[in-house]
Amino acid sequence: MKKILVSAALILSVGFGWAVSGLVSRLASADDYGQFEFVAGTLVLSRSIYVGNANTVTVGQTLPPGCVPETITLPLLAGGTTTVTVPADNSSGCTAAIADGTYPDVFNNATTDGSFGVTSPIFLDNITTDGQVLGTLPIPSDQIVTSFSSKSELALNRSTDGHSLTFMGYVGAPGFLTAPNQLDVSASNTPGVIDPSNPSVAQYYRSVAEVDAHGRLRVTDGNAYSGDNGRGAIKGDWFYYMVGNDNNGNLSKKQLSTTQVGVNLVNSTGSELLIPGQTPPLPPDINKIGDFEVTQVGYAAADKPGKDNNFRGLTIFNNTLYVSKGSGGNGINTVYQVGKAGTLPTPSNAPGGSLLNEPITILPGFPTTEASGDALNGTSNNPIIYPFGIWFANANTLYVCNEGDGNLVSPPVNGNVADADAQATAGLEKWSLVSGTWQLDYTLQNGLNIGVPYSVPNLPAALDPATDGCRNITGQVNHDGTVTVYAITSTVSASGDPGSDANKLVKVTDVLSATTLPSVGGGYGNSLERFVTIRSAGFGEVLRGIAFAPEDDYFDHGGYDGHR
Repeated sequence: MKKILVSAALILSVGFGWAVSGLVSRLASADDYGQFEFVAGTLVLSRSIYVGNANTVTVGQTLPPGCVPETITLPLLAGGTTTVTVPADNSSGCTAAIADGTYPDVFNNATTDGSFGVTSPIFLDNITTDGQVLGTLPIPSDQIVTSFSSKSELALNRSTDGHSLTFMGYVGAPGFLTAPNQLDVSASNTPGVIDPSNPSVAQYYRSVAEVDAHGRLRVTDGNAYSGDNGRGAIKGDWFYYMVGNDNNGNLSKKQLSTTQVGVNLVNSTGSELLIPGQTPPLPPDINKIGDFEVTQVGYAAADKPGKDNNFRGLTIFNNTLYVSKGSGGNGINTVYQVGKAGTLPTPSNAPGGSLLNEPITILPGFPTTEASGDALNGTSNNPIIYPFGIWFANANTLYVCNEGDGNLVSPPVNGNVADADAQATAGLEKWSLVSGTWQLDYTLQNGLNIGVPYSVPNLPAALDPATDGCRNITGQVNHDGTVTVYAITSTVSASGDPGSDANKLVKVTDVLSATTLPSVGGGYGNSLERFVTIRSAGFGEVLRGIAFAPEDDYFDHGGYDGHR
């Protein structure tokens, strides 16, 4: 059946046949067909703007909205019952707003409400590789929104065929608005996985948005990541592969494995698969891909179920799915392969007929130290990395963005507000595969100015952010034996939520064959082995994802994610 296209003025639910017959999806274009087009060979930057005002939040109002402190009785799978409490006056339960909706102070509410966030509109900027804006595609805010201060959201990934971009956001269930200025949505339940112990009682799908070369938008709703956020999605072989985290509730470690709601949460996190256009799947049909546990690599004690799969970044290279983990107190911050090399996991090729049986393994040579700092040799307080974006230059060279630990040093030490670990290790890591094992060659930092505060127009100087590392990345292999990598920076600041900080888009050019850090030099706009800033967010603006623009079928520029 022919794919249906509709103009921006029409927001329709349509039936169509694509990959699986009878699926349902929403299709819309941001402009009439042919009036918007991403330019081949350029970049696309995702960003958001805070559009709230003082009335968005009222001091003293209950947060999360609708939260009721109570003790809940849940049935046990084995029979009997168990109780769980939504606490009062607690960051993991119900609390009261301490600031109104005026930016930036509105995000001081995050210091008392662990669920706090404000939805905001999404924009895709088509830019040159030097940051010049060629055009902007505003994503309709009644179709999908993001959570402004959620720094791990809105990654952009180009499909393996190069024809579309994907990102994740929020779509309200019936009775819940898909619109800016909705509160605590990033911690809400999904409609199909309701956790009664979650203080954020709203219901929002974690949805995948796909945009083609002409700016046409399709949104597919999903029920994974209830209680937390979907971080990113990439389309490969007509499936969406996603990463994220879930569980904002108060279930105990034991209750997660002994109650149905707990089991549903454990199986709705980590790496997930969604079929474009499908009706949002419900448990037990939410397609979690594999399940990593620290006991797989030799640790004796298991973590809280599901939390070892708190993945942030993802990519597909050589038909293989890779993900990263770099946050949370559980699990191992490192880079993983999901499924078998050379074969993307699908429902039809899953071992034993279940995607849960897919293996998830740490890349050989990458860290195996737990996020707590405990190592397999029994030592504690070991160094930890914080991987986010991952990009393969070739089969033997992998670049990994280390976003830093997010720790603010106050007062500054010699003018620097990043801690010693971030100053030593954050930035763009370069790894080489040698005899089957990945080795860290060096970390690119020059020009990031890690820990050095910078001013933002109209922002009080006391809240000036500083770069702490980098998050989402993409790159291209150049004809002269170099690569250019584009990265979104992470920040630290005195803000109530540094995820609301104005950050930067930077680029750096590296000698591909180098295994020791080359000398900093000129050329490439002075970006050879030195980061240069090509876009700075303004007041009340955040930058999130970066990818090469999608191209029509008739273009053939030789690659995916900028390889040309």
